[in-house]
Amino acid sequence: MSDPIIRIEGLDKIYAGKSGSGKEDVGSFQALRQVDLSIERGEIFALLGPNGAGKTTLISVVCGLASPTRGTVWVDGFDNVKQYRDARERIGLVPQELTNEAFETVWNTVSFSRGLFGKPPNPKHIERVLKSLTLWDKRHNRLMTLSGGMKRRVLIAKALSHEPRILFLDEPTAGVDVELRREMWEVVRELRDQGVTIILTTHYIEEAEEMADRIGVINNGEVILVEETNALIEKLGRKQLTLQLFDPLDSIPDSLATFELALSDTGEELIYSYESSSKQRDSSGISTLLRALEAAGIGVKDLHTRQSSLEDIFVDLVKERA
Repeated sequence: MSDPIIRIEGLDKIYAGKSGSGKEDVGSFQALRQVDLSIERGEIFALLGPNGAGKTTLISVVCGLASPTRGTVWVDGFDNVKQYRDARERIGLVPQELTNEAFETVWNTVSFSRGLFGKPPNPKHIERVLKSLTLWDKRHNRLMTLSGGMKRRVLIAKALSHEPRILFLDEPTAGVDVELRREMWEVVRELRDQGVTIILTTHYIEEAEEMADRIGVINNGEVILVEETNALIEKLGRKQLTLQLFDPLDSIPDSLATFELALSDTGEELIYSYESSSKQRDSSGISTLLRALEAAGIGVKDLHTRQSSLEDIFVDLVKERA
């Protein structure tokens, strides 16, 4: 395996508080705590966390927009403090909001972004970027005339104008409709297929579940978990088996006390929760439960299962660390 394209070691970020005079320290806030994280080349990495968890601060430090209090960040092998320019030119950052002049054209605003990184003009590259984002026909349009979805694409085009190897997407589909969100997902996948490493923050759990190769969960400034998406769901996910009964129960018999069962309000359903696993036959104990139900004289007329979603797992993780 090649070296990670981003490597973070022992990263702390503390914001010091000051009194009105600016001389007296009246408290501080630690936004990041001992963050260790590696991002692999060519992957889509989703960073999840509640508001105030430290997502934006972490991105700001990696992109060189904020200085770390302690720790080191390497971007494609370059120390992003000591070798700032080399590190920063490898990063494209897509913010949530379009900040350019509304009267500027798509072509001019994307070309201008390239120049900000000291890159010589390259109309062919700008053309490739605009065509890949379905913006070529809009290249002469002023930004104020574009739809919300097209403006989002312009943000990505600006970030790609200087040919970065890494793309940060901060809430890329916030506030857009479902159809446009799926279009944006396709754009991100195509960029990954072209060799761009994608790091995205999102509040949409299904976005991370659908797109990310790996997921990191951050809370209170700490990265509490990093895992491959599918492995995370399999390892931490739980399943629920709902059994519809022929005859309602008033209570769960003592003979079933060893099983993790709950009775519905109507008494017509039993809900069995168990760990999901594909490595061990009947590791769930369902066969044993069904035999126990039969022995207790409880008839089952139907049953169905439900797998924990990534959202369930995320909520549980954050609650544990609260």
